[in-house]
Amino acid sequence: MDKENEKRFTVLGADTDFNGVLEFSDDVMITGKFSGTIKASGSLEIAKTAVCNVDTMSASSIVIFGTVSGNIHAEERVEICSGAKVTGDITTARLRIADNTDFEGQVTMLDTIPDVDLFSVASDEYKQALVAKSDFVS
Repeated sequence: MDKENEKRFTVLGADTDFNGVLEFSDDVMITGKFSGTIKASGSLEIAKTAVCNVDTMSASSIVIFGTVSGNIHAEERVEICSGAKVTGDITTARLRIADNTDFEGQVTMLDTIPDVDLFSVASDEYKQALVAKSDFVS
């Protein structure tokens, strides 16, 4: 793979205690503590040692080995791995929940992804677009 097409991967280490808004377009792994909001177009992995308390966590795909409290949105997929603990509602196109997990919340499956830029509209408008499954006109 050439340097131009190479994806970057960032790790927030086990000693990290991050509070605030995290926005990224590449792939990120959280191994420490995170509180706040995650807005991403890349993929996100929550390691077994991670504890995330979010109002909203959104990425293209999310794989969870650790603990997440808050609502999760993934355009492509969410995977909750064995030993993970998730409390919150999930909205995604594909969902995999392994044995030996602790999940409390509701799941909304996306049939089609609306042609709406998640980061340029209010959450209520995005939710309406998901329900209507129609194009959003600003």
